[in-house]
Amino acid sequence: MTTHPVRQAPVERPRYAEQVYAGVLGKIIGVYLGRPVEGWAYQDIADRFGEVGRYVNDDLGVPLIVADDDISGTLAFARVVLDNPSRTVEAADVGDTWLNYVIEDRTILWWGGMGRSTEHTAYLNLRRGIPAPRSGSIAVNGRTLAEQIGAQIFSDAFGLMHPGDPDRAVALTRTAASVSHDGDALESAGLLAAMRALAFDEPDLDRLLDAGTAYVRSPAVRRLLDDVRANCSAAHDWRDIRDWVDRHYGYARYPGPCHALSNLAMSLGALLGAGDSFPDSVMIASSVGFDTDSNAGTVGCLNGVRLGLDALSEGPDLRTPAADRLLVVTSDGGECVSDATREADRILASAATLAGDELPPPRPRFTFAYRGSVQGFAACPYHPGGDVHGTGNGLRVELGGSPEAVTRHVSTPTFLDPAETSGNFSTLASPTLYPGQTLTARLSAAHDGTSVRAYCLYADGDRISTVLGEAHPLGPVPRTVTWQVPPVDGRVPFRVGFAFTGTGTEAFLHELDWRGAPERFEQSGVLLSSIWDTTPQALAPWVSSAKNFEADFAVTYSVSHPDTLGVVTTGTRDWTDYAVASRLTLSLHESAGLVVRSRGHRRFYAGVFTGGDRLRLLHQRDGERRVLAETPFPYDRDRPYAVELRCRGRDLELSVDGSTLLTGITADTLGGGTGFLVERGAVAADGVRISRLAAP
Repeated sequence: MTTHPVRQAPVERPRYAEQVYAGVLGKIIGVYLGRPVEGWAYQDIADRFGEVGRYVNDDLGVPLIVADDDISGTLAFARVVLDNPSRTVEAADVGDTWLNYVIEDRTILWWGGMGRSTEHTAYLNLRRGIPAPRSGSIAVNGRTLAEQIGAQIFSDAFGLMHPGDPDRAVALTRTAASVSHDGDALESAGLLAAMRALAFDEPDLDRLLDAGTAYVRSPAVRRLLDDVRANCSAAHDWRDIRDWVDRHYGYARYPGPCHALSNLAMSLGALLGAGDSFPDSVMIASSVGFDTDSNAGTVGCLNGVRLGLDALSEGPDLRTPAADRLLVVTSDGGECVSDATREADRILASAATLAGDELPPPRPRFTFAYRGSVQGFAACPYHPGGDVHGTGNGLRVELGGSPEAVTRHVSTPTFLDPAETSGNFSTLASPTLYPGQTLTARLSAAHDGTSVRAYCLYADGDRISTVLGEAHPLGPVPRTVTWQVPPVDGRVPFRVGFAFTGTGTEAFLHELDWRGAPERFEQSGVLLSSIWDTTPQALAPWVSSAKNFEADFAVTYSVSHPDTLGVVTTGTRDWTDYAVASRLTLSLHESAGLVVRSRGHRRFYAGVFTGGDRLRLLHQRDGERRVLAETPFPYDRDRPYAVELRCRGRDLELSVDGSTLLTGITADTLGGGTGFLVERGAVAADGVRISRLAAP
């Protein structure tokens, strides 16, 4: 009989939070190292760079911070725990999470085609009603597709949720990975999950491998483990390790484009060849070919937990350029622009949920809670900047101590920076900050005589403009500064920052926060300047899973979708109590209207006109749609209607042309974004106005 150890609650583990942060940070560092040479032949990497122990993106003219499936898939699919807090997570829940957050042909996955891309095939299976785990099974898809790499590259977070508990880490990892994979791919993912969970308490790699092997049921994976351990170690040159792995476990030995066992062997070879060196481990994984960003992310996450946060600062400086930044590209656009601290906190909340613990109250958006954490803040690339350092309880800004007053700017992204392109995976996002929201910051300076002004950066084509708040004096005693971000022609800021002026040596940003819907944000008028440019910059804040979302030559937006669930949204999860209004013109459609509290594009509330001349309030949750209220409403096609949908507390109200026609009660008070819904047809929307409502 197998006995399982009593699980230690995460709150009882004093180092746990920092180890999770180190694991997330190690993951993204590895991905950013390996991403620029992903798909390159080993010899091409060797000829161009020798070894990839530093970020080579600038050499190749590509940005460092890019959308990557290894990051987006890992962190988006892990949301299944917080999205389903009241029950044990099943494979079908993870499948629903895929359908909610993935936008077909655009986000997270390699859209390589049915029968060619494992994840694309699984997604299409889910769409046509084949539930997980059958969606990823060998029985449905065949062994070749089912045993490619994705199971082990999307599963890091599930191991991080189970410190010291490999049984549960392996079980949840296999459950989640079974949406798209089966067979030896699940065995590989399970092995790595066990090692991640055990690494919180056991830094010795050999002991981790010994313990992890006990969770491997596949003879093929066990043979691989024994073989790699016998032939790869820190005593071998990493190039010899690479050549040995390629001869015995390379891609030529397995069917399919990116087999799990080839990359498991290379990841283990990188771990063993590097010993206890974090920089060497991610360097090897990034330099050897195979799936460079995936494997470097895998070893980076494990070694972040195993070796600790300080190990990430050894050797080349890999932390400063990354600055904790990452993108999680999903249909929940307001959660895209993120950082390692926020994502570590989300994993900690998931761990507490799984352990049955009470969730801690949410922290301010920026607290710089971990040693060295900067949460994207850096010297502003658009103004004279000051160096920043994370202290573990704030951000220190170097001012220089000049005898004459100077101004130093530091800023962090709140949206996609126009200077950074999207890379190879589609990048869709909504801002985290909107005009009409109020910043609240706590700041100080080492000496009196320093002042600070909050500011935002806006893009208008190639022109960058700066909007500054008023100046506030600072001294050694921290003070709270507030600033409401002003409207700027319907545009949204892409960076927020602080300009410090004075002769002092340093200043401090202790906290920064904003939350809730904007007091007022609107776009109006015709955004189209040319019939050949139907997606002007003003549409950038909107994330669309509708087939067509464009500016229109007669009204502000046109939304069209040939199937169900054509959703377009903007906003963030902390938008709770607000109203959205637009003038809607309906023609061909099955249903069309406004959406509120959207957390992905299959979880929202909506007020819609149906093709049967009815008005309805709806609650969409995954594949289930509930009608909360309805009434007959004969309406004219091609006539504009002024429509407003209000959500406050648990109350929903839908009004048309100034009259409240429907009210309903929501199942929860969770916040989320707003926008449009159209199904099997089109809707024209003239302007949109979003305004905060007072909490009930």
